[in-house]
Amino acid sequence: MKYINRNGIFSTCLFSIFVFLVTSCQFNEDEQDLILPEIDNSFSGAFPSQCAVIKRGETFVFRAVFKDNVELGSYSLDVHHNFDHHSHSTEVNDCNMDPVKTANNPYLLIESFPIPEGLQSYEAVMEITVPEDVDPGDYHFMIKVTDKEGWQTLKGISIKLD
Repeated sequence: MKYINRNGIFSTCLFSIFVFLVTSCQFNEDEQDLILPEIDNSFSGAFPSQCAVIKRGETFVFRAVFKDNVELGSYSLDVHHNFDHHSHSTEVNDCNMDPVKTANNPYLLIESFPIPEGLQSYEAVMEITVPEDVDPGDYHFMIKVTDKEGWQTLKGISIKLD
């Protein structure tokens, strides 16, 4: 005849429940994305760079590489005039600026683009045509990349439309 120790069974069940609760409630840092995505526009062929000059009426190719430790989400571009010399450049060096002026027909580009799912690195390549009749002068070229977690990195580049 087998002897069943009720205290032993109870202790084993209690210990099993404790182990289950501890292991299921552990914080797993590998599952959380706490790192900002990156924008790289420093490689050969990247454009535009700080103080780049773009001719009105011509097409140029925007090129940058985005990276994330988990997964990228989307990117957006925002090109707007800087005729009032406001600042949100993220670059260290300044460019020669035209005098402050009033905008009559400024160039404006605001667009967002999804990045294909599952990518940790993505090279954005996009042709952009600047209308010939827009105001020449100082502009900001803002690049924003957002990862799947929602973290966002911004790069503000000063350019000139000639």
